[in-house]
Amino acid sequence: MATATTEHGLFIGGESVEPASGELRDLREPATGEPLARAAMAGEADVDRAVEAARAALDGPWGKTPATERSRLLHALADAIVSNRRELAELESRNVGKAITTVKAEIAAAAENFRYFASAVASIAGRSNPIGGSLLFYSQKEPVGVAGQIVPWNYPLLMSTWKLAPALAAGCAVVLKPDPQTPLSVLRLAELAAEAGFPAGAINIVPGDGPTTGAYLVRHPGVDKIAFTGSTRTGGEIMRLASDPIKRVTLELGGKSPNLLFADANLADAVPASVWAIYVAAGQSCEARSRLLVEKALYDDVVSQVTDLSQRVKVGDPLDPDTQMGSLISTAHREKVHGFVDGAREEGAEITTGGEIGAGAGAFYPPTVIAQADNRMRAAQEEIFGPVVTVIPFEDEQDAIRIANDVRYGLMATVWTGDPAKGHRIASRIKSGTVGINMPYTAFPGIPFGGYKQSGFGRELALETLDLYLETKSVVTYTGSRPTNPFGL
Repeated sequence: MATATTEHGLFIGGESVEPASGELRDLREPATGEPLARAAMAGEADVDRAVEAARAALDGPWGKTPATERSRLLHALADAIVSNRRELAELESRNVGKAITTVKAEIAAAAENFRYFASAVASIAGRSNPIGGSLLFYSQKEPVGVAGQIVPWNYPLLMSTWKLAPALAAGCAVVLKPDPQTPLSVLRLAELAAEAGFPAGAINIVPGDGPTTGAYLVRHPGVDKIAFTGSTRTGGEIMRLASDPIKRVTLELGGKSPNLLFADANLADAVPASVWAIYVAAGQSCEARSRLLVEKALYDDVVSQVTDLSQRVKVGDPLDPDTQMGSLISTAHREKVHGFVDGAREEGAEITTGGEIGAGAGAFYPPTVIAQADNRMRAAQEEIFGPVVTVIPFEDEQDAIRIANDVRYGLMATVWTGDPAKGHRIASRIKSGTVGINMPYTAFPGIPFGGYKQSGFGRELALETLDLYLETKSVVTYTGSRPTNPFGL
């Protein structure tokens, strides 16, 4: 695998700039440990510059850009993503360690996110009606202002489009902080946006550490709204930081998503799809179906099939088109994942495959199956964020629903059954933002995505998302023939 030693600045005011501190951080490819690039890290002074640039854009060219032109620019950026998809896919794959076949699908989805919100711009409208005969009310929608956005390391490009597209469609200017480990594709996206014609300051990218740069962005008095995707613990801290200045906050947080497999399901579809649903991004996904709940009558058979398919998942070089699962983000994260597996062993579970750290410099971890598990185990309650599935038996429909809901999260769930009525009945009772019936996929432009309970609040990818970036102003005017004089003076 080739290496690179390129340097990447911050992106502020429509151009790449050096950080005020001069800090450049070495980035390494997770799959090899080899040097990849050097990236600038933003500090408080850089956030100040970025917010100032965003505010200037709102007060200037970007704030004067009509909705039809915003739509055209979003389409142009989607076109640019498609035209540069090979470059973006390789950059993302090398920076994150994810299989390039998976990344290619994410790049396609990223373009579609911009296309969806380019079309959704037409839905931004107020309403009007007369009141009492001589008063006329109308409302109008206005951008919230400067949006501070924070995205995680697992889907840096895709999550950035989830955040940028609705904010830009609404007319907001953005200061976005990618994770310091994975800023490269996001910085390139900002360059493509500038080439597509977005005014300087509409999009600003400031990679940096969460407790310092991220916290300062959340507290910044020039930022009107915060949107965050990441851990539940960090989401709670963001709520606290945003409470004093009273900022709008939307949070897409952790998950411990259940995958319910009933005895009347088509196993030929359900088992391979269940394996895909945990390993597709090496389990480093908030909606990964990491708890496989199986009706007792077929528990042993399903464990056997899942174990067999897990052993057949091709793990290797992320840039190899035959690779199905790449590496984890870092060796440190791999140790954290392995700690959950060791803990499950100590609690009496059986590891039917995987569960061992291999030799080599890359941050690889094998597809791992934890069987003979109980939902009270730590591995079944906490987000592992790795290629580890915990297989839990259930007695009947009521027991399955109880176990599915018996976690603090509620992001995604999947139900496998041959009985359509049962599928819809269970979907109505699972406390989850999205429920799939007989299909493993999670997110589509136009379908609201977000969580219940400690998986957060607010929705991504849909018309509901636009409202999170818009203010509603009510205007009431007198339409009578005589001036109003309430006191008769």
